Amino acid sequence: MPYFQIQDSNLYYETHGKGEPLVLLHGVGGNHASWFYQIDAWSEKFRLITVDARGFGNSTDTENLGRSAFTEDLLALLDHLGLNKVCIVAQSMGGGTAVDFTCRFPQRVAALVLADTLVWLNPPDDMAQGYADVMKATEGLSQVERVLGPTFRNAQPALSQLYLQIASLNRYTVKTLTGTQARYDPEALAETGVALCLVVGEEDVLFPAELVAVAQRKIPGSTLIRLPQAGHSAYFEVPDAFNQQVEKWLATHSGSRTS
Repeated sequence: MPYFQIQDSNLYYETHGKGEPLVLLHGVGGNHASWFYQIDAWSEKFRLITVDARGFGNSTDTENLGRSAFTEDLLALLDHLGLNKVCIVAQSMGGGTAVDFTCRFPQRVAALVLADTLVWLNPPDDMAQGYADVMKATEGLSQVERVLGPTFRNAQPALSQLYLQIASLNRYTVKTLTGTQARYDPEALAETGVALCLVVGEEDVLFPAELVAVAQRKIPGSTLIRLPQAGHSAYFEVPDAFNQQVEKWLATHSGSRTS
């Protein structure tokens, strides 16, 4: 089991396959085990790196830094693995790390896929009210209602339970996660020149598709993929559609820059 020590904490990671390096960054309800569909689909095309953020899965957080250390942890891990440039696919919470890393170290990112996430966003004036309304409307939902769409919950009760069980392996939850991360205007992300794709499930209640579409239109050259019958965890709910469309986009854009 590969661990990488940073300060007094141990970060767990796995590598699968070979090819262009692709880092998978999980959400607050996930960890390295969440990406089994992508490992199966992509390990013959990419060198996949799954990593447990500190306090999640097998990783510790002795310093209690939480998300405040996520970006530096990623940088240290890539240096440890000798990876100068990688593609990143990030879901929900992972999007905060991915965007902070990309804005600070754009030369290290070949292409960026943000799945079901606006956690990175400093909402501009025309999005602020909609963003606040969604946060208020979802605050009373159960965890399963937050992270999985109704189509999946009704059709796949066993896998819905598995999703919650994977999350139970984490030290942190959405309510207990410590630390802070910088948020960015869409223009700041556009200025990095990194090829960008936003993916959203049509049934995502945390970051609704229409809100994600507004953010995407503010980033020239970016791509939007909308996946029907999927909620906040599209990579888990509709893995075949997610894997096929994201892989197709990466094949066209990885290693490229928009400016």
